[in-house]
Parts: sequence; C-alpha cells; structure tokens
Amino acid sequence: MPRSCCFAIGVLLTFFQLRIFASDLITFNDNGAWCWYQDPRIVHDPTNNTLLISSVAASEGPDGSARAGDIDLVTCDLKTGNKSRFILHHSLQPQDDHNAAALLIRPDGKYLAMYSRHNVDNFTFWRISTKPHDASAWNDEQTFDWTPLFAKVDPKNHATYCNLFYLSSENRTYNFSRAINTDPSILISDNQGDTWSYAGKLLTKKRLGYVNGYTKYASNGRDRIDFFTTDHHPRDFNNNVYHGYIQAGKLRRTDGSIVDENVLDDDGHSQDELTKVFTASTPFGQSIMTHAWTVCIKLDPSGRPFGLITARANQSADDKSFSDHRLFHARLDKENWRVTEVAKLGPALWPAEQDYTGLADIDPLDPNVIYISTPIDPRDGKALKVHEIFKGTRSDEAKSWTWTAITSDSPVDNLRPIVCSWESTRAILWFRGTMTRSQHYNCAIVGIIEHK
Repeated sequence: MPRSCCFAIGVLLTFFQLRIFASDLITFNDNGAWCWYQDPRIVHDPTNNTLLISSVAASEGPDGSARAGDIDLVTCDLKTGNKSRFILHHSLQPQDDHNAAALLIRPDGKYLAMYSRHNVDNFTFWRISTKPHDASAWNDEQTFDWTPLFAKVDPKNHATYCNLFYLSSENRTYNFSRAINTDPSILISDNQGDTWSYAGKLLTKKRLGYVNGYTKYASNGRDRIDFFTTDHHPRDFNNNVYHGYIQAGKLRRTDGSIVDENVLDDDGHSQDELTKVFTASTPFGQSIMTHAWTVCIKLDPSGRPFGLITARANQSADDKSFSDHRLFHARLDKENWRVTEVAKLGPALWPAEQDYTGLADIDPLDPNVIYISTPIDPRDGKALKVHEIFKGTRSDEAKSWTWTAITSDSPVDNLRPIVCSWESTRAILWFRGTMTRSQHYNCAIVGIIEHK
C-alpha cells in the first residue's frame, strides 16, 4: 500500500540549508488552507510518483470569489515538477478550511476523495477518479445522507470531517466523521468506496457544549486503526486525552484489553473507558496544563503509537487567559505513555477560538523529529512578529529538543505544518499567509524538502 503523507521531490530542489527564504519555497497551490481533523490531506502515489494535496480556497485569496469554497485537489508530478489542480466541488459554501477532503488510494489504484461541510448540513460527499493513478478526471459526486440517522437522536446534528483508512486484512474501507450526537461515527465500504453504509459510533458521551470528542486517527494499513481523542471541545471542558485502537472489529485500550466487543454497532462506549494519555490539570513546571486538544497521532515503523497534544498553561482550570499554549509529545514507552513538554505555542490565533494555535506535526518515521508553528522562538523564548516554522530534534532518551529555524523574518504567518517522510527524504508542507477565521484567509500551500 502507498504511504500517505510521504513523497520525494529531490529532482526539483535540493536544500543544503534548513533556514530558508521565500524564494526557496515550493508553492503547490496559491489559494488554500486546511483544518487538522481530516486525514490524510496529503497522499503520495508511488506508481506514478505523484503527490496529491487537498485544501480549500477562499475569496480573500487569488481569483477571489471565483474560487471561494472550492475543494481543491492539487497533483504534482515529482519527476517533472508539473502541477495541476482539479476542483472536486466548486464553491462548497460557506467557505471553510474544515471542508478539506480526506484522500485515499484504493487497492485498484483509483483515487478516493471524501469531504463534508462544517456543521452546516447532513451530507458527506465523495468522488472517485475514473482511471487508476490519474487525477485528471473524476466520476460524479455522490452523497451519503445522515438525515435518517440523525432523526433518531437529534435532528439538529450535522456531519463534519472525513478520515479515510483501508485495512487490507479486511478488504474494507473506513471513514470516520463527526456526526450522530456529534460523536465520532463510522461509515464502512466493502467495495473500495463505491458505496457506503453506517456502522455505528466509535465513541459516545452525553453531549456537553459544542461537540463531543475531537479525534485524530492513524493506521498501519493492514489490520489496525489507532486514535487519540478528547472528552469535548476545549472551550467547553477541561479535557483529558485518551488512546484506543480498533482491531478485528473490537475497540481496545492501549494494552489490548477490550472495551467494545463489536465496535461496528450503534452502542458506542465512553472515552472514559479508554487509556488516559494526558490528564487534565497536570502540573508541568510552574503551570497547570488544562483544556487539552489533539494535534496528531502516528505509528512508528514498528507500529507503536506516538503523537502531539496542546494544552493551556494556567494557574487553574477556570483561568480565562488564553495567552500561553504549550505543545506536548506523547509516546508509548513499553506499556506506559510518556508525555513531555516540547515548546510554547503562544496565544490563540484569534479570540473566538481560544485554543487555536499554529500547531505542529511529527515525522511518521521518527518520533524524535518535529516541526512546529509558533510566534515564540523555542531557542531563546523571544517573541516573533509572526508564526515561523522550526525543526526540533532530540535523542531517544533526551527530554530537551535542539531547534533550527526553517523560516525566519517572514512577512506573514506560517501555519499548520504537515510532515511527510519517505526513505531518505522528508518533506514539510504548510500554509502561508493571513488567517483571521477558519472562514476567512489569504494563504498559499507551500513546502520544502529535506534529504536526511
């Protein structure tokens, strides 16, 4: 199976320095951004050495209203460097970075893209390329209607996010969306995504505030899907972070003990029954860490999970200051989760979203290589004019990170990096520009390449 979030593009650029300038950036899409709860957003097809990138265009960017809300799929031929853009859905309104498509290469080589609006309606959309390994033409858009399922619980529910994974041992494709009761809900397909059926709730809780459980997923592509999840939205609840995984149709804790004998039913179990990775109100240094949120989860080459978490640094859970967010690295060390502080991520990006930060990502092949977006230089703690990208490395047992600036003196923010790693090549993509809301931004999808 092809490895997602990985590609090689050394024929285009070779970087002998990590500190880069605007002229060094590869621009993949001049108008786009993404949220971080749809995966994979980047997929590499090794058959034709092509990179596929999903993002959402905005009216504030190039071409203005003509591209507002477009769900874009950019392909880049990594041998020639040629790029093309296919519009999966023109003007999916209201424009919102949460509408970005999840991508998957099917076993037959055709591409699958799946996406939803952000808390607006009851539909999940998908399209399939007409030919294997060819993104130039796609079959008509199809729709899964959640309305009959919502009617049983709460007709006011809406569908948001898509996360696609294929398990070869089951010959089954999974999609995870936020749907019924705003819980993580499952769609399955036994024909590679041609058609979909509802398969129950992954988790469930009594609804509190905006939504239940923000969940990030990762898979080995064979027989297992891991995830990190929270209790609720961090503005509504002082979240813990939990880990679990699906294998052979069962929901399991980190140690393999069974939570749910049949995850593909409509019962759902509470996050409280999973393994706790990060405990709310844990002290780190002089601060108490509260209102945690999931950033990413990955599986290392041996299948061991690791990932990133953010939290507010406060004196108490009731503190209303949103000026100090921290990034944490979580790694399964034998049978226990080891959580260490990585860096300061600064204040919220804007007041209405108290826990939005520039975020970070981690090399899926190396838990000790990380890339962060922050307005605070992790080398000396000094404030920066905008969010810059930094690379952090450490030895396996070290608690501290060694930092190198990837960008510096940028005129605009660099936000939400995605790390892609394949063999001797590591690529980092992010969006660069100005973002004032999830629905309003003028950003471009850019990236650099490192050769290990």
